[in-house]
Amino acid sequence: MADRSRYAGTPITDDDATIAAALHDVSVPALLMSMVHMTGDPSWIRGDDVPVGIYLNETQGFMDPEAQATVRARAVEAIAAFRDGGCELPDPPGPELLHEMMNVLVASEVPEEYVPLMLEELELDGVDVREVDLSGIAPGVRAAAHVVVIGAGMSGVLAGIRLGAAAIPYTIIEKNPGVGGTWWENRYPGCRVDVGNHFYCYSFEPNNEWTQFFAEQPELQRYFEDTARRHDVWSHIRFDTEVTGAVWDETTGSWSVTVSGPGGTDDLAATAVISAVGQLNRPKRPDIDGLDDFAGPVMHTAQWDESVGVTGKRVAVVGSGASAFQLVPTIAPDTAHLTVFQRSAPWMFPNPHYHDRVGPGVRWALEHLPFYGRWFRFLIFWPACDGGLPAMRIDPDYPHQDRAVSEVNDAAREVFTQWIVEQCGGDDELAAKVVPDYVCLGTRTLQDNGSWLAALRRDDVDLVTDGIVEVTPTGVVSRAGDGTTTEHPADVLVLATGFNANKYLWPMRIVGRGGAVLSEQWGDDPTAHLGITVPNFPNLFCLYGPGTNLASGGSLIFHSECEIRYIMGCLRTLLATPGATAIEVTPEAHDAYNERLQAELDMMVWSHPSIRHSWYRNDSGRIRILSPWRLVDFWRWTREPDPADFELR
Repeated sequence: MADRSRYAGTPITDDDATIAAALHDVSVPALLMSMVHMTGDPSWIRGDDVPVGIYLNETQGFMDPEAQATVRARAVEAIAAFRDGGCELPDPPGPELLHEMMNVLVASEVPEEYVPLMLEELELDGVDVREVDLSGIAPGVRAAAHVVVIGAGMSGVLAGIRLGAAAIPYTIIEKNPGVGGTWWENRYPGCRVDVGNHFYCYSFEPNNEWTQFFAEQPELQRYFEDTARRHDVWSHIRFDTEVTGAVWDETTGSWSVTVSGPGGTDDLAATAVISAVGQLNRPKRPDIDGLDDFAGPVMHTAQWDESVGVTGKRVAVVGSGASAFQLVPTIAPDTAHLTVFQRSAPWMFPNPHYHDRVGPGVRWALEHLPFYGRWFRFLIFWPACDGGLPAMRIDPDYPHQDRAVSEVNDAAREVFTQWIVEQCGGDDELAAKVVPDYVCLGTRTLQDNGSWLAALRRDDVDLVTDGIVEVTPTGVVSRAGDGTTTEHPADVLVLATGFNANKYLWPMRIVGRGGAVLSEQWGDDPTAHLGITVPNFPNLFCLYGPGTNLASGGSLIFHSECEIRYIMGCLRTLLATPGATAIEVTPEAHDAYNERLQAELDMMVWSHPSIRHSWYRNDSGRIRILSPWRLVDFWRWTREPDPADFELR
């Protein structure tokens, strides 16, 4: 049943002055949408005081201060009248007005094909349509099934929520002592998300209590833990336990999943297995001579040892990617000296709000203003949706392929380069080191509020771009282009060297139909239909599988919600088919999809030859982990599994 009151806000009892003070914090474009709901009057969005532009992380629609002040003043009067009238909402906006509101909010035309997706995201009627209805399947049939989920990170908790709602028994196997996955493991100083938090959360579980717009690790881990407890997922998790392997039994049509934990090793029978291990869960340790001989502490950012202090220490950080980008500015003021070893400079783009805290007025609006939170979610989703893809697509006719893949990509390069150079403060030597020498957007582009280069410009921080030769007991040795070597003394060595992202379900041994071994079938080139299902492996499904990592925008939570809906659709088909014990994607569907996928990837910036170092590529230089698709397309493809793509046995 629809529950429109879910996002309609709690009754307002505050006085006018309190309301006015709260509105100083809010996004005025989202406030305008709330006023339409509150008053039933569309004139709020049909005047001059409306958003005039849209850009990622810009939540005021480029409205000038006078226009914002005018809207806020009018809103105080409207909210007071709403309060005094008993907080009764008028009839909700109809479909045409909702589309108009979308267009006004993002100051551009939202194409018709996106409207159903965005209405689903907004969930204004309180109905979570992404929850697959299995009520048509007899309760006894569902109760006889059992699903093993590998991993209790973001997607594993999500799988548990959906399975629980469908009354399908399940067990989640988690190698850590808590939930959160990457947000449990990555505890290095400064660790935070780079997708706006009011979008980086489950669509059906918004959080009005975020303290930062881009939250740090403890708050993120707590969100997933609280959600797991609220939906009774917690009681289904076996912590400190790893899946070591799984074997498909063709006779019984089930999986035997071997797990190892505190109580030893045992086997679980499973109707289906859902891999929710993600891509960034096995730290990559670099192959550097002498690394094991270092006399001080050595730790990967994903295995941070909180007992090791860096205050007053000489610290060497190997890597300059996303984790180093957050770590270095955080610890630089405390270390005696910090040396950063950079293999390739990261592209970064301006986000002055990256470390901003959520003001009390925003939390007040999320709690009280009708549907404010839903529209604010849309406001930060839309510019991160599919708008960035054109800048990432290779235009083979563009004449300057040495520096950019297209005209729009070249424009982004110029903007980002200017942003970086200006922060160098006239230091040409530093600028030469930190301006990338490969095409823009070809690797993970980092959100920057100026803290990275401010740290590198400190007198007690060195940026070393010479290659590392070896590690000694007392430091790290680099070699310059002329052959001279320098040892950089260090007391603590930090490896910000990423993950084995291309090794899916590694090091588990998964044996499917006919004795097929998943790691052998994949080799160096993991593939799956829609990133979810694999031939020869019935009733095995991947969340955040091959070809689903987002490098162009969006949120992995959005992608996971699409994927679990598809998986639940597959389970519904399986359980609703009398006598069937297995559902398996056909080789034809799998191969056709992956041919299209690879052809599309070959036309994207990530494949450009100027990119020599990228975790997006496997050891053979091919890209198997990224999605080049528009979010609206992936959403459409995963709403329902196509029966023609599967064989039931």
